[in-house]
Amino acid sequence: MFSFHLTLCRNLCSAFSTMSELLRDGLQFFRTISHSRTALAAEILFLRKQVAYYQDHQIRPRRLRDASRLCLLFWSRLFDWPAALVIVKASTFLRWHRKGFKWYWRWKSRGGRPPLPNEIRQLIARMVRENVTWGEERIADELSLKLGIYVSPRTVRKYWPQQPGMGSGRRRTESQPWKTFVRNHAQGIVACDFLVAVTARFRILFVFVALEIGSRRILHCNVTAHPTAEWTLQQLRDAIATDHPYQFLLHDRDTIFSSELDAEVKSTFGLRVLRTPVRAPQANAYCERLMGTVRRECLDFMIPLHERQLRGILRSWVAHYNKGRPHSSLGPGTPEPSATQHLSQLHPRHELPSDCRVTAEDILGGLHHEYHLEKRVA
Repeated sequence: MFSFHLTLCRNLCSAFSTMSELLRDGLQFFRTISHSRTALAAEILFLRKQVAYYQDHQIRPRRLRDASRLCLLFWSRLFDWPAALVIVKASTFLRWHRKGFKWYWRWKSRGGRPPLPNEIRQLIARMVRENVTWGEERIADELSLKLGIYVSPRTVRKYWPQQPGMGSGRRRTESQPWKTFVRNHAQGIVACDFLVAVTARFRILFVFVALEIGSRRILHCNVTAHPTAEWTLQQLRDAIATDHPYQFLLHDRDTIFSSELDAEVKSTFGLRVLRTPVRAPQANAYCERLMGTVRRECLDFMIPLHERQLRGILRSWVAHYNKGRPHSSLGPGTPEPSATQHLSQLHPRHELPSDCRVTAEDILGGLHHEYHLEKRVA
């Protein structure tokens, strides 16, 4: 909407500048025609001498504004202008003439329906993004029936956002956005990935993490210095029970996730393997976010001496992550809520129960704390 108003203001300013310059030239024209022919001839010769002076000294005139060009085009219709043209070439002057005709016909054919407000156009684009099976007729019906915005399907097609390989207004029932797929199947997807940790002796260790996307629960976490496909398959066996409810296993294109491993996962667990696209970590966004959380809340503050110590650190942190760390995406809540987590709200919101006190439990030597209500001793 702002760009539309800005363009309108520019067009109005240009039109006002052109009209004012034409009016000024017209007043000077009527004043000049009252002179005698001898005076006019002398004045023309006088002006030509001055122009010749500029040409001899190669003084280039300043670039003309569009308003000045239109004025020159207007006055050139009254006489044989090629002999008097000095400041530009004849081809340039003709180009101005063609451009002026384009402006004229653009103004002449400005009729028709006014464009939709930018807010409505953004709403149409939003409906297209959020509803992959809708066509222009469905969106037009939704706007008119639910929101009272009456537009035709043809108008919806006009403002339909263009997408690569897809015409405007085409129904897209053959696919759905990856984000929508993950949300719809979150309870049935297990995502896994590796992150790197460095010991105090600068030894590189690899941490394997398996995450249940629906509940954000860490199913399994283990450490090794030499990850292999066989070791990774064993970690998946430890993470996924035989009577699991899952449908998909999501991982990236690391070479450790070989085709043999994927085939074994399918035959052992009955899971369909989803490999993320090349250089697209956002396709495994939940697991990538978990990797960042492990670093920010644990490994950035703990420098393990060896593999066994790192395994113990991660065991404590994973228990805190699953049972004691609030997750905003869960309400807030925890992946494994305890029986005492949801307390009754009978007492005032900003007051503690009079018969309870707050206790704190240290996690990782005080790096984190978990707080609980405990009954006071009588």
